Amino acid sequence: MTAKYFEYLHTVGFEETNLVGNVYYVNYLRWQGRCREMFLKNRAPEVLADLQDDLKLFTLKVDCEFFAEITAFDDLSIRMRLVELGQTQVHFGFDYVRLDAGGGETLVARGSQRVACMRGPNTRTAPTRVPEALARALAPYAA
Repeated sequence: MTAKYFEYLHTVGFEETNLVGNVYYVNYLRWQGRCREMFLKNRAPEVLADLQDDLKLFTLKVDCEFFAEITAFDDLSIRMRLVELGQTQVHFGFDYVRLDAGGGETLVARGSQRVACMRGPNTRTAPTRVPEALARALAPYAA
């Protein structure tokens, strides 16, 4: 059985922590964006070309709920899944899982992100349908 999520692997670095050694909360949001970017690169490269034209993916809402602390050199799996696919918006869910050396896993946080698809020049963008290539690429990851 294949996973119902797209996985981005990340090792926490010192620059992502504070003086106490805990990860800054803003990095969880950065990792959501990075996971989404890697998804596009690996699963929907046609959408990347569209982004260089006039497609824009506007993040409307982002959140993250924390369950456990992580520190420098923790190995993480950021797992993205499709929560909802609308006509012009996509709702992603993210699980942040610490991967332990012995093969164990710990859910350390859970987040979400709502994105709107827009087209047009920056001064006059308008909502547009989710590109078919993106919808196809997301289908295997529906929650």
